[in-house]
Amino acid sequence: MDDIISSPNVFGCVFVDHQGLCLGAKGDASSESSGIIAAIADQAAKLEPQSQPPIIVFEDDTKRCIIQRNGIVTGAIYKTH
Repeated sequence: MDDIISSPNVFGCVFVDHQGLCLGAKGDASSESSGIIAAIADQAAKLEPQSQPPIIVFEDDTKRCIIQRNGIVTGAIYKTH
């Protein structure tokens, strides 16, 4: 997590297991979002179940949240533009 949080424009990250349990959070990211992050990744994966897990991006004018599952761990990275 230290490597990720020190990347340019990254201001927070959260990692969760497949049940939504927070495995770790750094920076300006809340562990309280862990359940919804896991649920978003689960629902998006159902759109094309035979494909690799998708990368989900939520963004506004100044920042974005990038969610991706890798095995049983899902990560959310918060970045500024």
